[in-house]
Amino acid sequence: MQEAFWQARWQRNQIGFHASAPNALLQRHWPAVATSDEARVLVPLCGKSLDLSWLAERGHHVIGVELAQTAVEAFFTEQGLEPMISQEGAFKVYRHGRIALYCGDFFALDAGHLEGCALFYDRAALIALPPAMRERYVRHLQQTLPSGCRGLLITLDYEQALMDGPPFSVSHDEVQGWSGSAWRSELLGTQDALEERFRARGLTRMEERAYRLQLL
Repeated sequence: MQEAFWQARWQRNQIGFHASAPNALLQRHWPAVATSDEARVLVPLCGKSLDLSWLAERGHHVIGVELAQTAVEAFFTEQGLEPMISQEGAFKVYRHGRIALYCGDFFALDAGHLEGCALFYDRAALIALPPAMRERYVRHLQQTLPSGCRGLLITLDYEQALMDGPPFSVSHDEVQGWSGSAWRSELLGTQDALEERFRARGLTRMEERAYRLQLL
């Protein structure tokens, strides 16, 4: 799951994870998470997701972080937008309206980038990472997001032994295990996510879950 892996996936257009419409669980459960329509929202490992536009259309100032420049440029091209581009430290930043996409390594993000960020949304970041990297990812969120920040996390749960990731299976117990001194978590909803492409890889069950998280 190193940089070369994802760069190659985007270059070869191997992006089965890219959805052709805003996520249904996002649309259903975001009102239970959002504190303000104008709040800043972090979207890690955002790709060219249509969820970015969905959030911006509701008044949010969206901060996306994406490693692949191909994905960032494709987002603005497909949306018919001409971004302003600047180099800010380790990131090449593309801005248009309420959307700012930071092209670079998510782990180079620091608290200064997220000052005043009240919300975050993760549909494709956690499930893109194997267990060891998930632990690092969660710690980095804790270190960079402001205290009290609330988020919507969407996971996939299936029998990992039947299919190699990504996407990786993230169990309910793993998410609940974060609760305590750092996080508060609440399951908001579940839906079946077993598509034919996953049946072809041997799966008989896949659940998509939405959680409301709060950093304490």
